[in-house]
Amino acid sequence: MSREKSQMILNKINVSLVICVYTEKRWDDICAAVESCRNQTTPPQEIIVSVDHNPRLYERVRQNMPDVIVVENTEQPGLSGARNSGIRVARGDVIAYLDDDAVASHDWLERLTYCLEDQLVMGAGGVVEPRWEEPPPTWFPKEFNWVIGCSYRGLPDKTAPIRNLFGGCMCIRREIFDEVGYFRSGIGRTEKRPMGCEETELCIRANQHWPDRLFLYEPRAWAFHRVPANRGTWKYFINRCYSEGISKAMVTQEVGIRDGLSSERSYTLHTLPRGVMRGIKDVIVRRDITGAGRVAAIFTGLAATTAGYVVGIITQMVSRKDKPGVFPRNKVETSIGDN
Repeated sequence: MSREKSQMILNKINVSLVICVYTEKRWDDICAAVESCRNQTTPPQEIIVSVDHNPRLYERVRQNMPDVIVVENTEQPGLSGARNSGIRVARGDVIAYLDDDAVASHDWLERLTYCLEDQLVMGAGGVVEPRWEEPPPTWFPKEFNWVIGCSYRGLPDKTAPIRNLFGGCMCIRREIFDEVGYFRSGIGRTEKRPMGCEETELCIRANQHWPDRLFLYEPRAWAFHRVPANRGTWKYFINRCYSEGISKAMVTQEVGIRDGLSSERSYTLHTLPRGVMRGIKDVIVRRDITGAGRVAAIFTGLAATTAGYVVGIITQMVSRKDKPGVFPRNKVETSIGDN
């Protein structure tokens, strides 16, 4: 791809880049994230920092970063509301998102926006590589890197269609939000609850609205995510997997089981078995006993996620019984079907 062609594409679409923040404890991370956005080979039209119900942090960003647009989350606390508040002030044809504890490679935005040259592409996402504060635990399987907010083993190694983007490393056309709505609150992460899937639900909603269009995964677009030591514990691992299961239950109630679990079926039936075999091979062939820990983590993570999903489904069923006349927004299919 020529630099001139990339710049022509950016000039045509105009990108608003949103970073959502919530705590002053990440001040150094926030500064690094913003700086990486300033130093893009094809910089965005504007950088927006959306502050999630933290007046002190809002003032600190406003005073120390005069070149960025600072907004407050006007919705309920949480990542979805912060993202939506950024959209409302954005002027770009494309909205890009980077996590507040991540830094983008210099050509990250160039790579993502190049995917949008095709008008059938609704958005694009890239690789999020972990940068552990301490060496990762030997039992932690890369198939579960999504637990720490990073790209997991099993994703495509070439540019390819994907069901949904990863929220902290993506760009989406503004028309998607205008047509199908914004991120739904109640699904995504809050300061105290490590849930997710708000971008999954949005992307599925867009795919259902435009079945002939697609999202792309671009593995040449890199961001690097800081992973604190406390995310390398069994407690965090199990809690995050369980919370993800609850999130998946909420998504399926919104968009249906067939679409809501399409990628998860492939992940469970193909990616995880390969991970188990890899761990067993490490033990038998390479005499690496840590492979047994990774096998155990795969089974534990799957069990915790499944438990969260079951609890989430039951909770919503009970909630609907307590509120007669309240039904899911979309009909849930009775058969899972194929991916």
